[in-house]
Order: sequence, then C-alpha cells, then structure tokens
Amino acid sequence: MQIHVVQPGQSIYSIARTYNSTVGSIVGANQLPNPGRLVVGQALVIPIVGSFYQVRPGDSLYSIARQFGISYQTLARVNGISPARPLSVGFRLYIPPRPKRSAEINAYAEPIGGRVSPVLEQSARSAAPHLTYLAPFSFQIQRDGTLKEPNLNNFRRIAEDNGAILLMAVTNLEQGQFSTELGRLILTNEQLQNTLLNNIIATAKRLNFKDIHFDMERLPRELRESYNAFLRKAKARLSAQGFLMSTALAPKTSATQTGEWYEAHDYRAHGQIADFVVIMTYEWGYSGGPAMPVSPLPQVRQVLEYALTEMPGSKIMMGQNLYGYDWTLPFVPGSVARAVSPQQAILLAADNNVPISYDTRAQAPHFDYTASDGKRHTVWFEDARSIQAKFNLVKELGLRGVSYWKLGISFPQNWLLIEENFNVVKR
Repeated sequence: MQIHVVQPGQSIYSIARTYNSTVGSIVGANQLPNPGRLVVGQALVIPIVGSFYQVRPGDSLYSIARQFGISYQTLARVNGISPARPLSVGFRLYIPPRPKRSAEINAYAEPIGGRVSPVLEQSARSAAPHLTYLAPFSFQIQRDGTLKEPNLNNFRRIAEDNGAILLMAVTNLEQGQFSTELGRLILTNEQLQNTLLNNIIATAKRLNFKDIHFDMERLPRELRESYNAFLRKAKARLSAQGFLMSTALAPKTSATQTGEWYEAHDYRAHGQIADFVVIMTYEWGYSGGPAMPVSPLPQVRQVLEYALTEMPGSKIMMGQNLYGYDWTLPFVPGSVARAVSPQQAILLAADNNVPISYDTRAQAPHFDYTASDGKRHTVWFEDARSIQAKFNLVKELGLRGVSYWKLGISFPQNWLLIEENFNVVKR
C-alpha cells in the first residue's frame, strides 16, 4: 500500500500511471470526492502490493532498511542493486510488504437523538470486518441503579455477522453531560452499586454483550479510591459471569495531573483491574477551543509513554478520532467549530482552491480558506499520513490496539490502512 501526496500538475491519471495502477482502483480505494480536481497536498492511498520510497539527502540503504524493519541485504536484492551501491537522491526503491502484527480494534457508534441513522448503520456495517469490538454509546446509569439503553437497531446482527463482539459502554451521562453528582451517588452507595451490577449483567446477557466498558468521567479527586473499589467489585462479579471488563481513561501525562477530567482516573489501578483500557488521546483541538490538531502526535506519544509506566502496553488501546474541525478565525471564546470528516475537508479545500499543508511535527494535515462571507477559516483533519503515523506509534510502543471515536464519519483510507498494518483480532 502506497501513500502518495498530490503534487502540482498531477492528475488521477498520471498518478495511476506512476504506480502502474488504474484510475478506478485509486478512486474506489479512496472513495474520492474530487477525482477530477485533486488538491495539491492531498494524500491518496494507492492499492498496490508493497510501496515505494524516494531517496532523500542523508539516506543510506542501511538507514532506509532500518526505517522499514527489513535487512539492507533484502532491500538491495528486491531492487536488483548492490548493497555497496551509493544511493542517489530521488532514486526510487521498492519496499516489499512487511509482516503484520495482531491488534484489537474498537469503534464507538453513537445514535444521535436516540435514532440510528442509515448513515450510522452503514458505517457500522462497513467498519465491522475491521473491528474486534463494536461499542454502541451508551448505556446511561440512572439514579436508581437501572440503565437507559441506547437504540441498538441492527448492531447485534452486524457484529455477529462480522465476527466482532459487542462492547457495552456504561456511562454517568445525564442530559447529555457527564454528571459528577450521579457518579458520586453511585460510587458511595453499596446498595445502588449492587443494583447497577445486577442490571448490567442481566442486560449484557439479554443483548449478548461480551465486554462491559465503564466510561465514568468528570469525577472529583475524592472519588478516586471509591471508583477503584467499585471497579474491583465489578471485575470480580463480571469475570465470574464470563465477561471482559474495560475502562475509558482521560489522557493524563502524570499521576498528579489536576483537573476535573483527570484526578479520579488512576492509571495504575485501572491497569491492574481491567482487562484493557481505552485512553482518549484526542480533543486537544476541540469544537469549543482554538484551532489546533485534534490528536497531535507529540501529545499522544507523551500520554501513552506515561501510561506505559503504569501498565503494560498489552492493556492499552490508543484512542483515535475519525473527524476534524473547521474553525472560524479569529477564535472567540464561546464559539463552536464545525466537525468535518476527512472527505468533507478535502472537498472544502477543492471548492476553495487551496492546497493542503502537512505539519510534520503534529503529523496532521491542515489548510486555510476564506468563506463566501469573507471570514477566514482553518481546518485540521486526519488523512492517510496522520493515521499511518499513529499506527507506527502503536507498533513502536507495543500497544494492544486502537479505539475510534466515532463511526458515522467517512474516512475510507483509515480502514484500508488497518488491514495493511494489522491482523485484526476476532474474539
């Protein structure tokens, strides 16, 4: 699989010729929204076996081979060159396919307004072959220990047909917000906890969920040990019934990090108690904040490297966004950026005739444009390059896998690259 970045003057036809591919295969693989007017800087996935690498200043056969995890002798052999041959800048090397490692993949599916739209159902159906877990979001805890169930529509059948298992996301959401008071009520009342766990087990059995996933957020520091104790109790009961148990964690960089989203999330305890955790490594750039990458690589790395000091990588799933944002400039506190899919972002750049830039430090694409009302905008989003950079990080750090927030957003390149990089575990 080749990632190609469109250069000035290139067309879909010339790119297809470059890789001995076809227009149809490239358009289909990328589900191109703009095949007749590619954007300079747009990343394309070329569905070929292996990939090509263009030699840069300072490269050697040894350094390139090391970068791709193969021997320099193998690299020389498949390219029909001598291992001792100096490489010229611009020389194109063929990189053979690399062995894939196993990984678990989760994706949340959130019905909006209690309704599973046809777009969301189709998104779940398309993603399910690439998933270990499908997570309808969410089963909301009620103040009497019962659960408010989401609309599951055909999610159970979709999961079963594709060898994925249902992950039951249990939250302290009330009226669309994570509720500190609801969390306090449940975590400080043994009777309510027992009622809640009874309802969770009965519901999971009835609906065929296999993993119980606690996503309790906005808990104050004084509830940290109460949350840990609840999770220990839940794990004992759930394991006895044959369920996995996982948790969602805010993106921390130290055990002492302050703030209402962080202090009750004890990485070490969750790593000891849960079968695995999802770390929400996204939303640095968010709808209510200033324009910046949603999941910049250095910040994501910092969180994951801290997590590895508290738990093994085999328990960590890296959170990944499937969306970007379109911010109106200048940023005004209280304003809200518009969420965009990668496909929508590409069309915006094409419609406004602006090139896409790539921040190599953040590993994220972005562009600016002026709307018809004269207002300036900045868009940060995801593309094949940014996703591949995150997959490389997952492999480098030895993590369990990736968890996506959320389905219903068109990003075909992501699913192609999952198959290129990983053997998806099916339970």
